[in-house]
Formats: sequence, C-alpha cells, structure tokens
Amino acid sequence: MILTTILLVVVVLVPAIVLHECAHGWVAYRLGDPTAKRMGRLTLNPLKHIDPVGTVLVPLALYLLHVFGLNSSLFMFGWAKPVPVNFRALSNPRRDQILVALAGPGVNLLAATLIAQLAKLGSLYMISEILYWGVLTNVALAVFNLIPIPPLDGSRVVGGLLPENLERIYSRLEPFGIIVVIVLINLRWLDFIGPVIEGIIRWMGV
Repeated sequence: MILTTILLVVVVLVPAIVLHECAHGWVAYRLGDPTAKRMGRLTLNPLKHIDPVGTVLVPLALYLLHVFGLNSSLFMFGWAKPVPVNFRALSNPRRDQILVALAGPGVNLLAATLIAQLAKLGSLYMISEILYWGVLTNVALAVFNLIPIPPLDGSRVVGGLLPENLERIYSRLEPFGIIVVIVLINLRWLDFIGPVIEGIIRWMGV
C-alpha cells in the first residue's frame, strides 16, 4: 500500500504540480516578467519545484489517513514552491495576473484531457489505474486552485477583477489563506468540490 502511494505521488502528483507551476512561470515570462526564468524555475525538473512538506508529506499523510479509515473522503491536498512572479513587470498587470493565475489550472485540465484519452485506450489494469489517478489529480488540482481564497489561483482572478482599493484589502488575507483552507476542509465546507471534480471526470468520459 505504501509503495502504491509513493508511486502515485512520484508518477502522478509531482508531475501535475510541476506542470502547474511551470505554466504560471511560462505565461508570466511571455507577458513580460522574466523572474521565474532568471531563477531557473521554467523547468520540468521536479527538484526545482518540490516543497518537502506540501508536495510529499501532506498528500502522503492524507492518503494514509484515508487508507486507515481516519478520513472518510480521499481529498488530496498539497502544494509546491510557488513560482515567483513580479506582477508589476507584466505588460498589463491587472489583466495579466488573471492570465498567469489561470495558466496553472488550465494546463492541469489540458493534461487531464490528454490522459483521459489515453485511459480510454488502456487495457492493462495497473496502467488504467495510474491513468485514472492522473486524470483525477489534474482535475482536482485545477478545481481546488480556482477557489478564491488567497493565495490560491482563484484569488488572483478575483483580485484582477476587483477595484484596486478592494483588491488591496482582499490580498491581506494571503498570510492566513492556507490556514483558512485547512479549517474549511475539516469543517467539510469544501465538500462541494468533490461533485464538481466527479462531474468533470465523467464529462471527459473516464
């Protein structure tokens, strides 16, 4: 069981998170901010993006809690080292921060769509299982990150749409955002995400 978990983290979760972060940096670079490129973060090398706690330990702990019956729902939650973005360097900061934010979830949905097509062709059980988890992980990562709680990507989208004075107030939530998310998960106020993820996966035909 532990070996299966490690395999899922290494083969499924880590690539999904790396793609997510690279997409943010690449779009930011294309829109005028070279910060991520200068710092060597526009790479698929996972060692440049892995956060030992957020990328490995937290998802592993959540999975094991589910396996041992201590958590009824398998809600995988994790994070990587954020790709640095200097929003002031973007060509159109308010518009472009939305595009940079959407790049991460967008590339995960694209990856999920491609993996879903492969899953339909799969015949070996183990390969089919890994492909299914690839779809699930990428869709979950996309949907979860679109929650409008700083510092999640959804908050950048909302911030870019708000008037500047309200955006400044809204952004002050960022230092407490992860704590808020964890509390909401434990209160089961984010359970609505599950049906959304399942609906997208069914729509993809998996």
